[in-house]
Amino acid sequence: IKRHEQLAAWTSGDIVTPVSVWLPGLFNPKAFLTAVMQTYARANKLPLDVMVFQTEVTKFMSPEQVTEPAPLGVYIHGLFLEGARWDSAEGVLKESNPNELHPAMPVIQVKPVTSDQYVKDGYYQCPVYTNMQRANVYSPIVSMFTLKTAEPDHKWTLASVALLLQDELGV
Repeated sequence: IKRHEQLAAWTSGDIVTPVSVWLPGLFNPKAFLTAVMQTYARANKLPLDVMVFQTEVTKFMSPEQVTEPAPLGVYIHGLFLEGARWDSAEGVLKESNPNELHPAMPVIQVKPVTSDQYVKDGYYQCPVYTNMQRANVYSPIVSMFTLKTAEPDHKWTLASVALLLQDELGV
């Protein structure tokens, strides 16, 4: 029902990207993210093969708090973090709290940038999966998002930290 509501609102009247897109509600989220990158590349006459995503976690805890479209790229919501938690006060990854398996993430801004503008220092390259069955043929990797960290990024790699489009325990 929620998927239908998003698509109906999106396509009623002028077809304009919502201020924040519920990424798990899309049939092919990878195609949507690619379209965001292609739109930016075409508008700026850049080759697609030099484009990457830089993501920033916002202070918006719910999509209702977002009132304007992202100045660059798009805002997305509906993702869950596995293996860590997001500390909104500090704006960085932190170790999970006890009994908190898949905390919901705040709204995320996905920004297409050229590879020379891409910042790796202070970020963890976080894989985004459709569901908890990460290596399953039915759950391919959707993208790689950058999440700020105050700790070495290998800590989160060893902890298998990932973003999920579905929290199967809560859906």
